[in-house]
Amino acid sequence: MPVINRIADYTDEMQTWRRHLHENPELMFECHNTAAFIAQKLRDFGVDTLHEGIAKTGLVGIIKGRGEGPTIGLRADMDALPILEQTGLDYASKIPGKMHACGHDGHVTMLLGAAKYLAETRNFAGSVALIFQPAEEEGGGGLVMVEEGIIERFNISSIYGIHNAPGHELGGFYTTPGPIMASVDTAWVTVLGRGGHGAMPHECVDPVVALVAMVQSIQTILSRNVYAMDEAVISVTQIHAGTASNIIPQEARFCATIRSFTPEVRALLKSRFYAIVEGHAASFGVTAAIDYDWGYPPTVN
Repeated sequence: MPVINRIADYTDEMQTWRRHLHENPELMFECHNTAAFIAQKLRDFGVDTLHEGIAKTGLVGIIKGRGEGPTIGLRADMDALPILEQTGLDYASKIPGKMHACGHDGHVTMLLGAAKYLAETRNFAGSVALIFQPAEEEGGGGLVMVEEGIIERFNISSIYGIHNAPGHELGGFYTTPGPIMASVDTAWVTVLGRGGHGAMPHECVDPVVALVAMVQSIQTILSRNVYAMDEAVISVTQIHAGTASNIIPQEARFCATIRSFTPEVRALLKSRFYAIVEGHAASFGVTAAIDYDWGYPPTVN
């Protein structure tokens, strides 16, 4: 029986798994119940070995094929996001402030479906390492698993991962040679001025005006500093300032997500970001504190 038809037989069961996971989201490395659910399924499927407690709540299950060959890794992330779910679904999150909003419940379900099929058929040479990773959204759980030695411990020759992509054609898979997903850096900027009454701005040092200038100028990095054939994104996603309509605040803050595909462009974005923020801070007479989180690197095939 072709693979797709056999796995189609699992549809109702896999939907039940996914909805259970969706109802019970967990964050970062604290995926204890999720890991326990996965571990029990892998035992039920008859994986050859199961290794728990990697990167605190990560797991690796090993399925051996019918002959000698390399060990291929299949990886799924399993953590949720700190978001209040308001979908109204019958299987919506039961945990306030936590939600599988990025589809990792689906990723776990897909890998469990693959695990069931591979354990049942074993129609391959070598072994498959089923890698369930915590802390993808924050915490760098994949790096922790690597640092704890899963590549060497299980002699993994290559690893394959997938991410859901709403909006693409159902049943399609999309990939490309080279960079496929951008690096993810995050910058928080806190602008400090001198607050006062809104009717007397001459007695204040307005951090909001300085912040607005910074936000507008940051967009020139893409149009005037990045080579036109390179790709990059800077999006300001949060702005916070003030508590009353008639008070100029002492502090204003903004957050930006910064993304690129190459180390050179990534470094350029950071350098220009600092130069623009610090330059405007000096020109407006405010101070600016930058917390620049150097996050995940690009995914390169």
